[in-house]
Amino acid sequence: MRLICVLGLGLSIAVASAACSDRQAADPAVPAAAAVPAAAVAPPVVSATPRIVCLGDSLTAGLGVSSEEAYPAQLAARLRSAGLDYEVVNAGVSGDTSAGGLRRLDWSMAGDVHVLIVALGANDALRGLPTKDLRANLARIIEAAQARHVRVVLAGMEAPPNFGANYTREFRDVYRDLARTYDVVLVPFLLDGVAGVPALNQADGIHPTAEGQRLVAATIWRAVAPLVGARASS
Repeated sequence: MRLICVLGLGLSIAVASAACSDRQAADPAVPAAAAVPAAAVAPPVVSATPRIVCLGDSLTAGLGVSSEEAYPAQLAARLRSAGLDYEVVNAGVSGDTSAGGLRRLDWSMAGDVHVLIVALGANDALRGLPTKDLRANLARIIEAAQARHVRVVLAGMEAPPNFGANYTREFRDVYRDLARTYDVVLVPFLLDGVAGVPALNQADGIHPTAEGQRLVAATIWRAVAPLVGARASS
């Protein structure tokens, strides 16, 4: 069955307790016709195929790996293997905070969106932005999706320790509280089993390698599969 993965931008953010990297990496594996220039971000082309949208930052965009190795493309492959006809939209943009994701939500959700995967907050944490703002932005994203009858998967992030234990706890609690309040599927930590493992991260210590992305895809698949009527055992 036909399944398309719409490619997003492969630029850069920083996550968890790692230092920020503002370097951009060209992705030679992206075909010229599929690449999206940074200066010309445009809404994805709308098709009639039901969609799963991955709203995130460079972890979602797949900085440093080929387009096919980023977790949205690997999620698309799992859907295809399960015989499910979904278009997976990689709406990952470098450096995006939760506020940035909120601002571009409307055009990111163009078309027949069935599931929205929200993987934002890494840059909020890195910059020590107020957790109340993170909470408010993510809540508005969830509310907008649910108003359109879109199922939401909320992928949590972790704050770096340099802002103190209280900030780290409050940051983590944002995702848990929102998941309970809005009854959405929670992935406690997007990089579970990947963060802090040198072999699964690139030289910057921030962005997953292809194998790391594969593990992220497996984590997301376990959350998404029940929403689309598939078994998550694979």
